[in-house]
Amino acid sequence: MVKSNLQDIVLARRSIRGYLPDPVPRPILENILQIARSAPSGANLQPGRFTVLTSDALKNLTVSLIGAIRNDRPDVSEYSYFPNPLSQHLLARKRATGFGLYDALNIAKRDIKARKKQFEHNYRFFGAPVGIVVSIDKRMGKGCFMDLGMAIQNLLIGIETEGLSSCGIGALANYGDLVHEHLNLPDEEIVVCGIAVGYADPENPVNKFKTPRIDLDEYSDFLGFD
Repeated sequence: MVKSNLQDIVLARRSIRGYLPDPVPRPILENILQIARSAPSGANLQPGRFTVLTSDALKNLTVSLIGAIRNDRPDVSEYSYFPNPLSQHLLARKRATGFGLYDALNIAKRDIKARKKQFEHNYRFFGAPVGIVVSIDKRMGKGCFMDLGMAIQNLLIGIETEGLSSCGIGALANYGDLVHEHLNLPDEEIVVCGIAVGYADPENPVNKFKTPRIDLDEYSDFLGFD
């Protein structure tokens, strides 16, 4: 079902980690990418590349990624996603997110084996029929990463307007070198993240989990108002 009310779309959007196998038509994906590219960018540089995979192209990438994990291929650090070290209040949010996700799946906090198995689903794009690999020219400045972030947000909203669901996959950058090689990306590109795209599986318990948002007064200030 196509959605139209922007505010409802934004507030309803969440990360979906369980998908139906139904394919997504290419024209829908092309329209979504055009929505993504309409995001503002400094000097209209329009940074970022979106490589869209499905069927065997996606399967072959996921097989390579799972093989890398199981063969203990070292992670790469092409860019810093989280601050190091995490402050206590940020660490608390990160842990609460992980524990909430595992709780939805009835995975005990100390069940390390089950937690690792669940984490592997990141590299399967959570079973979605479409996977998008987001990359950017590493010579771009930090502001261009912000511009790419706005394009990604447009992409996620565009996905929702088509009645589809999505999940960002920052963990894909852990094996950015493998993804880069597999997709034959330009030498100057680095992998930023992956995005799973498809129709949500309403029966999958993982989709019952939704992260909360902090209160308005924790992240905003209003000055000069009566």
